[in-house]
Amino acid sequence: MAETAVVKETKAQKMERLKREKNPWDYFDEVRQFAREGRDSVVPEWASAYFKWWGVYTQGDGVGVTGGKGGEGLATQYFMMRIGLPNGILRSDQLRVIADLTQRYARDLADITVRQNIQLHWLTIESLPEVVDALERVGLSPRGACGDVVRNVTGCPLAGLAADELTDASPLAIDLATALIGNSEFYNLPRKFKICATGCSSWCCYPEINDIAFTATRRGDQIGYSVRVGGGLSNEPHLAVKLDAWVEPGQVLDVARVITEIFRDQQALRESRDRARIKYLFLKEGWTAESFLAELHARLGYQLAAGVEEQVPDEVHRDHVGIHAQKQPGLSYVGASVLRGRLTGLQLHQAADLADRFGNGELRATTMQNLIFVNVPTGRAAELAREIERIGMRVEGSQFWRGGVACTGTEFCKLAITETKGFLRWLVDELEERLPAFDQQLKLHVTGCPNSCGQHWIADIGLEGKKIKHNGQLVDAYYFCVGGSVGKYAGVSRPVGYRAPATEVPAALERLLSHYVQHREPQENLRAWFSRHEDSTLRALLAGETVAPVERDLPTGRVPQGVAG
Repeated sequence: MAETAVVKETKAQKMERLKREKNPWDYFDEVRQFAREGRDSVVPEWASAYFKWWGVYTQGDGVGVTGGKGGEGLATQYFMMRIGLPNGILRSDQLRVIADLTQRYARDLADITVRQNIQLHWLTIESLPEVVDALERVGLSPRGACGDVVRNVTGCPLAGLAADELTDASPLAIDLATALIGNSEFYNLPRKFKICATGCSSWCCYPEINDIAFTATRRGDQIGYSVRVGGGLSNEPHLAVKLDAWVEPGQVLDVARVITEIFRDQQALRESRDRARIKYLFLKEGWTAESFLAELHARLGYQLAAGVEEQVPDEVHRDHVGIHAQKQPGLSYVGASVLRGRLTGLQLHQAADLADRFGNGELRATTMQNLIFVNVPTGRAAELAREIERIGMRVEGSQFWRGGVACTGTEFCKLAITETKGFLRWLVDELEERLPAFDQQLKLHVTGCPNSCGQHWIADIGLEGKKIKHNGQLVDAYYFCVGGSVGKYAGVSRPVGYRAPATEVPAALERLLSHYVQHREPQENLRAWFSRHEDSTLRALLAGETVAPVERDLPTGRVPQGVAG
């Protein structure tokens, strides 16, 4: 009698089974039990899946993906946790709690992420319930900051403050977060789901790369919202598709809920973890803006008004760094650039103190990993800026410091290929020394693997982490992409076919940017300059000689999904 072959579960099938078996939001008591019994009591299902629904990941061993197998590095006994901040809004008392937790449990290290979260590291299983309880006492939570759920809802950090905003959309962003995050109807989505809502003129929450994006627009005398769907980066970047619809403020929650339901109900997206984002309805499943809108209308039960023409923002620095007037007379905000988003517990305490001393105790985290102090009397803004500089952030930073973004990297991420945070700090130091007079706005993004958690696809210069053999050793390297943009000239950055060891990146960028400064046309920005040069020319400038193009060397197997931002 022939034996029946046992069919092994795929990783996607395993995750789908685990999600069907348990809604992790209903079982935090199990985490409390693990905390009482110690790290060895943690069951594999929590370590591989369920912790994420509580904003928690197992922390890597510092080697990253190359030190493990099956597309994932080795886990340590420690955890990292992401704290959701809807619209990036943060009070000083909340920041002090985060600062205390950072000092007590996280080895004095915290990171602001590209989705306006704050991420902690080095947490033990014993500390997790204490951290969650402390956050919830001040109205914060890590719930839904990770996992196959609606993630932190982002928005303009100057909502309610910017003089040129169409409307203050922060109440809407908070309402979306309240309605969808932690909602058991949406605990089992095919993959992560990112939403932003903004009423600002600069679209600083990047609607182009969100799964759903609401951007304020005017229809006659009314303010409503355009809606986009299907944005996302990772290894197959896709800019969001604008629907021919204009959404009244009172309709936004309905529309967001229904779009999330559409995503939830797509069984085809559950067959592969690598093809489980809503963008693949457009990339692989044949959906169009028209067919998506038809499905949305059918589920809503009513027709949305036709879309209106938008004022798409021209190229601007969307970081809000510096001293700027608010729309409230006599008040200003002071944007502090936090290189790579990294702060110590002491710096967090100092920032909370400055927010109280100079403002009303309110701060805002940004998608550029920065921190903004708001509602500051204009006459005291310069003094606050000096105090910010004193505690290690910059209000008047170089273009390299100001434009630098980095994902978590191999320091903590099991899925990363290269170290990123320390590399970016060193790279910025090198470029400031090599090109002290560089005057162009520059988004310089470093990501440790193809998943683009560092958002290199929308950067002026994006560096994607690789490993290569160099002088007989396997070393960190970076693949160069240029010309990414959002807004009026939205487009994905171009891989130019050049890759270099991490140690050679500063020299390559010095050659490229020096040539740009010397040979640009009057008023020509980097985006325009890149667009009129072929890949071969840019590659030769980076290398210092004519070189053949190299591939990005994407793995042939499963591409691990990113964890930072």
